[in-house]
Amino acid sequence: MDDRAEVRPVSRKGTEPGGLEPSRRRLLATSAAVLAVGWVAACERKPKTPEAAPEPETPAGPAVGTLEWAVEGPWRSGPDRERDVWRHPMETLRFFDLQPRMTVVEFWPGAGWYTEILAPYLARGGGTYYAAGFPTGPGADANQASLMAAYQQRFTSDKKLYGDVKFSAFGAQTGEVAPAGSADLVLFMRGLHAWMAAGIVEKAFKDAFAALRPGGTLGIEQHRLAPEADQDPAAANGYVQEAFVRQLAQEAGFVFEASSEINANETDTKDHPFGVDTLPPQRLTAPRGQAPDPAFDRSKYDAIGESDRMTLKFRKPE
Repeated sequence: MDDRAEVRPVSRKGTEPGGLEPSRRRLLATSAAVLAVGWVAACERKPKTPEAAPEPETPAGPAVGTLEWAVEGPWRSGPDRERDVWRHPMETLRFFDLQPRMTVVEFWPGAGWYTEILAPYLARGGGTYYAAGFPTGPGADANQASLMAAYQQRFTSDKKLYGDVKFSAFGAQTGEVAPAGSADLVLFMRGLHAWMAAGIVEKAFKDAFAALRPGGTLGIEQHRLAPEADQDPAAANGYVQEAFVRQLAQEAGFVFEASSEINANETDTKDHPFGVDTLPPQRLTAPRGQAPDPAFDRSKYDAIGESDRMTLKFRKPE
């Protein structure tokens, strides 16, 4: 008998062909499936898009050099800006066809309510602004001369903003307000009654006509008298009939172009104790030149607001 032990194959219950137990085979299959799913997900996943750079901030407010920019300018005083609701500078100047490269002449600009809009606008646009102010020579009214001196100091102090403002004068003995035929637009802004009182209203129209180029515009804003009321030749209450203004313009050679109700105020009764200056912004409580009356009841007049005004546009014939 052979001493070598008989070698018998070992029986592995549950072992499948290939030598792996079913549990281990299932484990490997599951792992492979997980890896496959992960690989597919990685392939489908889009790369992360880098965040876009933030858009540069657009400066607030209207573009520099536009009429909107000039009207909203922070250099304008608070009280002046508050009057925009009554004076409508944007609409009024657009009605007068203002353009940035124009030569504009304003008669008696006063303290500069419109100058602080017109001068920056024209300076940026390449235009020219003439201030035909109060006469300041010998025999001039002291108050007017003082106001004109302050005006000139103000509007020459910042040439970067206001540009090179041109100064001339309008009065009974003054010459041309601007070189003949050079102006595109002449403005009479609530001054006719004062020129009527001084006896120089016809001269104002004549000087404006001479300054304007053919086809140029004369723009007028004026306190408006009721058409049925009698016109005082001196306009002591500050109101002037629209028909009279049209007549003055026609006699000077102008052609009527258009009218607008931009500056109308139907609540203005035009029968105030101290004339138009009873209303804002003057708000008189006593005749001009006298001490204010603290007992005067202003409520009715403040409720009216500023005066009813005509806004007229005339053209110098070609």
